[in-house]
Amino acid sequence: MAGIGKLTLAALSAADRAPFVAALGGVFEHSPWIAEAAWDARPFASVDALREAMLAVLDRASEEQKLALIRAHPELAGKEAAAGTLTVDSKGEQASAGLDRCSAEELRELRAGNLAYREKFGFPFVMAVKGRSRREILDAMAKRLANPRDVEFRASLDQIGRIARLRLAALLAVG
Repeated sequence: MAGIGKLTLAALSAADRAPFVAALGGVFEHSPWIAEAAWDARPFASVDALREAMLAVLDRASEEQKLALIRAHPELAGKEAAAGTLTVDSKGEQASAGLDRCSAEELRELRAGNLAYREKFGFPFVMAVKGRSRREILDAMAKRLANPRDVEFRASLDQIGRIARLRLAALLAVG
């Protein structure tokens, strides 16, 4: 990443705010404000400490900011995927779960589930899909549709935390 050199935890801990945000601004979908605020917690003793600093920013955020973060996530195999406008991270995550290779029936089921979920909760279904099968995703969507909104709001934020962990691990080449 420009301004940091090789992306390592030490380099991130030593980075000025702008290169830090440039490197980590996509960890939380379209929400670089989380990386910007987490910069203040440098230096980081571990990738887990970095993730915890970012999650602490999210925990302190207003309900409106949290809702905006949830809404920043694309629907699974939704209009952004069809239009080719997913972020690089989202495209890779959805492809890893085979969502770019859905059968016509799976695509209909996903799109119907996305619509029902958004109509009920007012935000998209969010799930850390890396390593999941299409069937696991569809089953989780159907199960979570039965939840009340407050449970789903929290579940979405928990899933976003999992996505962030996976993205940080990929960025910093850790397991």
